[in-house]
Amino acid sequence: QVELVESGGGLVQAGGSLRLSCAASGRTVNTYQVAWFRQPPGKEREFVASISWRGSIYYGDSVKGRFTISRDIAKNTVYLQMNSLKPEDTAVYNCNCNAHDGCWGQGTQVTVSS
Repeated sequence: QVELVESGGGLVQAGGSLRLSCAASGRTVNTYQVAWFRQPPGKEREFVASISWRGSIYYGDSVKGRFTISRDIAKNTVYLQMNSLKPEDTAVYNCNCNAHDGCWGQGTQVTVSS
């Protein structure tokens, strides 16, 4: 069973940067896909980025060119570097894995002020 713990959220001004971490335990992160999702207040959850077990990377259209997903296998952690943040990036960010059903972290709040 994989367990995921997110960290790194906070309050930042528009144009600023944050780096989110998704620390995994149970299996190494290069044996399954890890994805970041976010849910803005009052809106549906949306896909942000993913990295497959073999390292293939995909981004949601709204974050392309601004966010970067990466992983450190030694630390068993997946990162989401978020640059040029906008107020519309405000959301609860969760990481997810496809190693088994229900593989979600608890979420971390990101708030971008204008």
